Amino acid sequence: MSARLKVLSVFKSLHRTRLAVFKDDNKALAAARLKINEEFRKNKDETSEENIQKMIKMGSDVEIVLRETVLQMEHVGEQRLLLRPREHLLLENVPYCDQPRKRS
Repeated sequence: MSARLKVLSVFKSLHRTRLAVFKDDNKALAAARLKINEEFRKNKDETSEENIQKMIKMGSDVEIVLRETVLQMEHVGEQRLLLRPREHLLLENVPYCDQPRKRS
């Protein structure tokens, strides 16, 4: 795959992730869109293949961090927040037990 296609792929995946991570938060959606577009515009004239590969890797890493670690919270009162996790971030809550269960 050419470098141009890889860059375009990372650009699109960042925007898709932005839409999922900041769903229903117009301020965060707009800020993330501006930042993504700004970073890509800033480096659009880069010609060094090595630097382009580094930036592709950086963009992919940022996309992974956004997708896997960012949680949405909303103020619902003066001292209360509502957590809105995405479905794939929820883990099964299994308590830890030192003693293995005995099979019957």
